Amino acid sequence: MASMQLGSKSEALHREGQTWLCSTGLASDVTIEIGEITFQLHKFPLISRSGLLEKQIGECCTEDGSNCIIKLDDIPGGAKAFELVTKFCYGIKLELTALNIVSLRCAAEYLQMTEDYGEGNLIAQTETFLNEVFSSWTDSMKALETCEEVLPQAEEVHVVSRCINSLAMKACVDPSLFSWPMSNLNDANSPKDTVSWNGISNWSKSKTVTDDWWYEDASFLSLPLYKRLINEVEQRGMKPERIAGSLMFYARRYLPSMHRQSSFKETNAGSTISTPSETDQRILLEEIVGMLPIQKGVTQTKFLLRLLRTAMVLHANPSCRENLEKKVAKQLEQASLMDLLIPSIGYSTETLYDIDCVQRIVDNFMSVQQGVSGASTPSIVEEGQLVEGSQSVAAMTMVADLVDSYLAEVAPDANLKLPKFQSLAATIPDYARPRYDGIYHAIDTYLKAHPWLTESEREQICRLMNCQKLSLEASTHAAQNERLPLRVVVQVLFFEQLRLRTQISGWFFASDTLENTQNRIPEDNAADRTLGMVDEVRERVSELEKECLSMRQEIQKLSKTKRRWNILSKMFPRRKVQPRNFIEPKSTNNLKVPPPTVKQLDLENGQVVD
Repeated sequence: MASMQLGSKSEALHREGQTWLCSTGLASDVTIEIGEITFQLHKFPLISRSGLLEKQIGECCTEDGSNCIIKLDDIPGGAKAFELVTKFCYGIKLELTALNIVSLRCAAEYLQMTEDYGEGNLIAQTETFLNEVFSSWTDSMKALETCEEVLPQAEEVHVVSRCINSLAMKACVDPSLFSWPMSNLNDANSPKDTVSWNGISNWSKSKTVTDDWWYEDASFLSLPLYKRLINEVEQRGMKPERIAGSLMFYARRYLPSMHRQSSFKETNAGSTISTPSETDQRILLEEIVGMLPIQKGVTQTKFLLRLLRTAMVLHANPSCRENLEKKVAKQLEQASLMDLLIPSIGYSTETLYDIDCVQRIVDNFMSVQQGVSGASTPSIVEEGQLVEGSQSVAAMTMVADLVDSYLAEVAPDANLKLPKFQSLAATIPDYARPRYDGIYHAIDTYLKAHPWLTESEREQICRLMNCQKLSLEASTHAAQNERLPLRVVVQVLFFEQLRLRTQISGWFFASDTLENTQNRIPEDNAADRTLGMVDEVRERVSELEKECLSMRQEIQKLSKTKRRWNILSKMFPRRKVQPRNFIEPKSTNNLKVPPPTVKQLDLENGQVVD
């Protein structure tokens, strides 16, 4: 830390209780009172350096030569700063540092210690040292922190703005090109096995500095000063990623919930800071949200969602929460399921998780995507627009998977109403779901957790599912699912059988194509390849036949026994037997009796056959 020595005399001030005395051998003729502290001093050293003291001492002097008493309760820095001023006036040794320079500079301005009252007065001396302080990152940061104590006066002498400009300039440039001291590059972190040549260490060449080297130092600033620093680095063209990183670090330090959930490295400094009140945290959160960069993908989606969760806990204003929801919606494809599970806040909510919040986020995402896709049509062939369109479709697919997983996670909630489930599921368009396995799993989970749904409601929720886009595994499970309506099961079996027929037709088409190209292949290889393809086709056809047979068996199981008996009763009605006169034939030896005709019932087709 930089320092500057002023004065040459030995210590002549000493304190007795609440009173400072000057041991010069002369009686004190002026008393300076600052709060409870009293200074017993002499007029001449003071009026020769300070215009304010010259005026006040002249006004209070009396002809009888009694002691003059002056109150300086408004002096910046209080009694501690005036002690340094007194040493300067008496020529006593004092040391200027980054920790006392701001208060001393403001006190000198307050006491009017200009060059009119002596060359090399205190204002000029402090300004000279301030220029040295501004050349160092560490000293500039310490000086800016001390500005909090004398902020109005520091603003008047432009110390605050000069500190911020100095820090912003150093934070924006490449730190590897300069040699100012940084807090994370101290000697304790330097390697012990550095190689030296002729006594010159090569550690300065091998060290690396990351872009986040200034985050921790900046986080010690109060919110108003930190906000001014962020605005300054933004105006100087700092990358939005670095600004967002600093904001995340600052929020993690002062918002306890963010500190627990953040993915940043743990820091020991956070434990030394007292937890702010909820009101201060809410104000801090709203300010940080307003400072976040507007560019997409700059701020981590995980951080935005957890910041949104914290905003709900702290009851931030609606505009702040709406702003966060829109920021999340812009990059929803980067979110994870665990971060999207935002608990409901308040006793009036019925569901465990805040479904309405996720619904608004997905709606905003769809609005953004529709705006992107609406700008380009399939007839446009410009390369940039095609790439943007493909990225939009990929993002939609990722969000569709995320929404399906979210629905499956919240479906077991017994208080989740059917309209909310349907609304969120229907927000995603059909083309965004290449497979409907995820939404089928969510629907099945919801039906299992809500067994009281009527048949109409079950059919209504199953309309969200496209049976044609179910995988073979999902179709097999759906065909055996007793919770699904019978109509849906029939649709699943129909489309699966249609898919099998298409596959079989494709295999036979491939076989025919292979036979047509035999003449183009040498005779030795043609026979082997043809036999191999035929064997593969036969194996595939055999597998498909087995699958088809199993589906027919499932259809037969679904047919109800009552329906079968109704068919039997219609085809074979009960009749009354009429008695007939029976005449026994005289001889039956040569008589040939035809066998009785047996009528059989085709249960599958519902017809009687011989």
